[in-house]
Amino acid sequence: VQLQASGGGLVQAGGSLRLSCAASGRTFSNNAVGWFRQAPGKEREFVTGINWSGGTTSYADSVKDRFTISRDKAKNTVALQMNSLKPEDTAVYYCAQGLYANASPNPRVYRYWGQGTLVTVSS
Repeated sequence: VQLQASGGGLVQAGGSLRLSCAASGRTFSNNAVGWFRQAPGKEREFVTGINWSGGTTSYADSVKDRFTISRDKAKNTVALQMNSLKPEDTAVYYCAQGLYANASPNPRVYRYWGQGTLVTVSS
């Protein structure tokens, strides 16, 4: 499975971006998908995850009520809608396919990772 994350860019604080994660080579429809981010000099952190069906989602407290994860199983994609962006959201965002059906904040239970897409939020 290869994951391709896209949609990053430069946006002003308060703006929005929509990231997309596309899978190729094999469907990830039976697996959870997570989004993680890594800011310069910081460890990779969990942002949000969605279970295999799309019926259950989880969010880091820092992005709750601002970010929304969704999946389109027919298109084999997962999207991350990011609203009310803050400078502290600046990071490289990675999508990852989980080993299991349910999402987890633990990066060790994600097997395949995309290459990352840079999100920069200016103040």
